Amino acid sequence: MRKQKGFSLIELLIVVAIILIIAAIAIPNLLRARIAANESSAVSSVRTINTAEVSYQSAYPTVGYSADLASLGPATSAGCGAAAPVSTNACLLDFVLSNASTAATAKSGYFFAAPSIAAGGLNLSYVAAGQPAAANQSGVRGFCSNEDGVIRYVAVAAGFPATGAACSAYISLQ
Repeated sequence: MRKQKGFSLIELLIVVAIILIIAAIAIPNLLRARIAANESSAVSSVRTINTAEVSYQSAYPTVGYSADLASLGPATSAGCGAAAPVSTNACLLDFVLSNASTAATAKSGYFFAAPSIAAGGLNLSYVAAGQPAAANQSGVRGFCSNEDGVIRYVAVAAGFPATGAACSAYISLQ
């Protein structure tokens, strides 16, 4: 009787099938974990924007809240350096977050906006919001907050809320 060297085709097919079954179980869990991590990062970013808006309003009382998200960050990716912060580049956020305003420049799968609502030449209100760059891939919920500091979400990312009242219609996380 001859000694067999190596594995038979059936044995190799069984091993490959087992590996595919394990991958079929693990990959969806990995994707869900990535979405959960992106959403957690988005909530943290909205909180950071809230803090920056309050600091901005204290530093520039004649302006009120910042006009937009870019005003909260530095002018360049090099940061503020020795340059003094001004109302158009307050250096309260890092460059990545302050410029994550489109899906192409998203931070952790989300992009953000923080428009102000002006009245009488003063920015009296703002809405900080984050939406997934690729719905159902980088995230499944959109988040927002306004000057009340409560972070809210909507299950389907339908776009940025334009007013504090629209944000208040979202479901509260807290």
